[in-house]
Amino acid sequence: MHKAYILLLSFLLISIGLNAQTYRTVAFYNVENLFDTLDTPNKEDSEYLPSGKKEWNSERYFEKIAHINEVMDSLCSPLIIGLCEIENKAVVKDIVSRGNLKTTHNIVHFESADARGIDNALIYDSTVLLLIDKGRIRFEMPAPSTPSRDIIWAKFIRGDDIILVMVNHWPSRRGGQAESEPKRMVAAIAAKEFINAQQTANKDVKIVFMGDLNDYPTNLAPSMISDLLVPMISEKSGKFGGSHNYRQEWGVLDHIMVSKSFLKKKGIKIQKKSGKIHSPDFLLGEYRGNIVPNRTYGGAKYLGGYSDHFPVTIEVKIK
Repeated sequence: MHKAYILLLSFLLISIGLNAQTYRTVAFYNVENLFDTLDTPNKEDSEYLPSGKKEWNSERYFEKIAHINEVMDSLCSPLIIGLCEIENKAVVKDIVSRGNLKTTHNIVHFESADARGIDNALIYDSTVLLLIDKGRIRFEMPAPSTPSRDIIWAKFIRGDDIILVMVNHWPSRRGGQAESEPKRMVAAIAAKEFINAQQTANKDVKIVFMGDLNDYPTNLAPSMISDLLVPMISEKSGKFGGSHNYRQEWGVLDHIMVSKSFLKKKGIKIQKKSGKIHSPDFLLGEYRGNIVPNRTYGGAKYLGGYSDHFPVTIEVKIK
């Protein structure tokens, strides 16, 4: 009887230990032009005003906020969410306060020098992660280009782990890939220097690098980062072969890469091969007979969709 009791107790302790391991997602989502409806001085946001050509108003704004929270729910309340194409901290606060993240998640945000007022932001579960530092990386664009979005970063503690998260939105391909590539190279060099400095200071730091890089994995600028970190998103991560569709061609513009230290068994750990491009039916639209992301606008026409990008995630195991 005593032996049976010990075996039962051992089984219960093992079960409790296994149940203590929690699986969560880390996500990145380009939400496509989430502007408020107010005219911001010194920013080129007139297109997204009630009087602008897109007739952006409160009804459309709050519908988009609801759509973003629908996406968050489909991703099972991620541990960390990187966002790009948000106008300011206020719109991120609206996402959090109007969804299921409001009691658990906090925000990291910095105003960038982007002419349109487009920024990056980070939402994180403050019941799991302790924020210990944050900042931004600003880089100078080659003349005569206007300033781009800052890379924002945040550093967290979880147990014995130091976790560094970087959110990127590199310069666009406007003017063509070859002509615009030098701008993305500037962003890549700035990001690489920062990663090198962090890993030199602490070889065990666990890094998550995420963002819309406006380049594909094989392009030169993203390759500079994948020389240091492990890419988690590829064409095979989703059923359409990409996170974005341009002229009926799919490609991976939205990336998540992690340091090798994040793949080790000790502490919080990234699940290998867990990278995923999410494309549930509600995120799908149609254009000229082809499946495309269900976006908010097609030109100046309001479509009432979600974004022109799909969200991407990886999975982490928390002990």
